[in-house]
Amino acid sequence: MTEMKPRLGHVEVQLDTGLKKHVSKLSLLFTGVGAIIGSGWLFGALYASQIAGPAAIFSWILGGIMVMMIGFVYAELATMFPVSGGIVRFPHYAFGSFASYGSGWISWLAAAAVTPVEVLATVQYANPYIPWLMYQSEEGPFLLTAPGGAVAVGLMFLYSLINIMGVRLFTKFNNVLVWWKLAVIALLIAMLFFLEFNPGNLSAHGFAPEGWGAVLVAIPAAGIGFSYLGFRNAVEYAGESDNPKKNIPFALIGSIVITMAVYVLLQIAFITALPSELLSEGWSALTFDEAAGPLAGLALVLGAVWLAWLLRLDAIISPADTGLIYAGVTSRLSYANARNENFPQWLTILNSRGIPWPSVVLTFVVGCIFFLPFPSWQLFIGFITSAFALSFGSGPVAVGALRRQLPDQERPFKLPGGDILPIIAFISSSLLVYWAGWAINEKMLIALLLGYVVYVIYHFTAKIKLPPLDIKSGLWFPIWTAGLMVISYFGDINGDGQAEQGIFLNGDAGPLTLSTGALACAIFSIAVYYLGVHWRLPAQRAADYIRRTPVDETNIPE
Repeated sequence: MTEMKPRLGHVEVQLDTGLKKHVSKLSLLFTGVGAIIGSGWLFGALYASQIAGPAAIFSWILGGIMVMMIGFVYAELATMFPVSGGIVRFPHYAFGSFASYGSGWISWLAAAAVTPVEVLATVQYANPYIPWLMYQSEEGPFLLTAPGGAVAVGLMFLYSLINIMGVRLFTKFNNVLVWWKLAVIALLIAMLFFLEFNPGNLSAHGFAPEGWGAVLVAIPAAGIGFSYLGFRNAVEYAGESDNPKKNIPFALIGSIVITMAVYVLLQIAFITALPSELLSEGWSALTFDEAAGPLAGLALVLGAVWLAWLLRLDAIISPADTGLIYAGVTSRLSYANARNENFPQWLTILNSRGIPWPSVVLTFVVGCIFFLPFPSWQLFIGFITSAFALSFGSGPVAVGALRRQLPDQERPFKLPGGDILPIIAFISSSLLVYWAGWAINEKMLIALLLGYVVYVIYHFTAKIKLPPLDIKSGLWFPIWTAGLMVISYFGDINGDGQAEQGIFLNGDAGPLTLSTGALACAIFSIAVYYLGVHWRLPAQRAADYIRRTPVDETNIPE
């Protein structure tokens, strides 16, 4: 007779001592909304229209639904374990160091890129009035000049300084800015409908002039996926929330619902407000004289000079707020990786305000480096979307594993339907990676491989005893990544977001079309999901990782 192993029952997670519980329900919601409404809305409506035409409306809806599925998964995890930097720590609980490092590294790197991308958005909108900040390259994107680079670094420093001053000041400042951003967007939508309404634009050149595949490609290429990814901040600040069990689901789901409604209405207003002469050469040729700021450019075309000036002002405030948020988020990810003992322990040192200040400094340095290989907004967003999607993929698999490891754990927010919703969320993550295209994924793969090199160096030079690697339990993550890279390589999406049906990047006929590539992603993801769940850590080891406190308590101020 087989001996039954005892069930572990409820396992108490070791919370983050020293972090201040100053993030309220509204503040947590606004941290998500403020991060989502950053630079994406300033450029996304134009870029999505150029790629997909009026069908871009469905790009925003589909993108929001996909991110919502991922958000549901993290709502279950974060209410169960309300810790700071949870997106990095949940895979550590379920699979150990090897899996958590891969997803943690790429998540941290992607988050570190967000603040510089928001800085670039601010500089790009200011460029028509301060022309020495940027120049337009022959390929089209706006690139930083040397003086513009100095200004960008200065803004990075300012956001880092504000974050070091404490989370209470940050949340109060952010709440005011989010109310401002919502008011400006609501006013813009209303004025676009009032100033010009041409419903014929929805069909003049065909509702989907580039085909329905372009609707999918626009999600990463136009910044749609990027725009929604700020929902994660409710998870990253969970350890600093005053009532995480109630606040986290409210903030996660609420931020996506609010912003999806805003983005869909804005896309419809933008499309129907365009004078027909601007579409004489089709949607792909749509542009404005003020190319650096398309919404302000449209306001000028419609004769609303005051609205254009308001948008120029908001183009500084909206990205600045999101950049400010991500400067803090990235430092929490550094802190969380160090709590997993995958990053150096000095990144867990807190100042008297409960802020991991060395992590903020590291975020500043790495963010400035990002200006070198990705000096334009459009070149940034594909990399960030792909990298974030890859890091989010560990959450759905962790849900499946932890349900089997800790079936009796209290789950204040539990998804119904067994593995169905986590699998849908996992497939959504895979598709967001695939749709970014090989030209983007190639850079993301290089960044991930570089991270593993750093990990090997750290593992052999660390002066503390590190936890076991748990390679077998975490092997599903590099298998999943490698498979997605193969599918992406043989797919038909190029680096500038265009779907070239059946055309391989080297010019030969590609074996995967947009639809067969998506089907391959789905089938492969389901197989990897169950492989990861099967390779999960033993229940007792998972419980030990949840309970343990690797941080030196001397790092925590009185």
